[in-house]
Amino acid sequence: MLKNELISEEQQRYATLLSWGARSGLALLAISFLAYVFGWMPAHVPLDQLPMVWSLPVHEYLKQTQTPTGWGWLTMAGYGDFASLIGIAWLSGSSLICLLAVIPIYARRRDIVFVSICSIALAVQVLAASGILRSGGH
Repeated sequence: MLKNELISEEQQRYATLLSWGARSGLALLAISFLAYVFGWMPAHVPLDQLPMVWSLPVHEYLKQTQTPTGWGWLTMAGYGDFASLIGIAWLSGSSLICLLAVIPIYARRRDIVFVSICSIALAVQVLAASGILRSGGH
């Protein structure tokens, strides 16, 4: 890849990592979808039962299918109908890796404002993903 002289070091690093994150996330999505469709991974909710549970309210669906909420999906990642969530989580978390990678560049330049902005953005995203701030029991 040719490095454009008008692109700063942090822009190049962020863009490169985001590109790799997006490509690998899409690959994970495609692989997990194929594993589900071709039956390489078992389904948590068998396909023949889906029409019976699709129309249920979410709390009933979760109860009848014994599906966990929140980060509980990680325990179900071995099932084809949950495996695609790995790719989704990877895609949504790729920006965290990018932010972590540019903080040292800003710190080396003693650019405290950008270090602070990146750190706050990281903290907000991690806090949101943690589920600590969930409301209404959702």
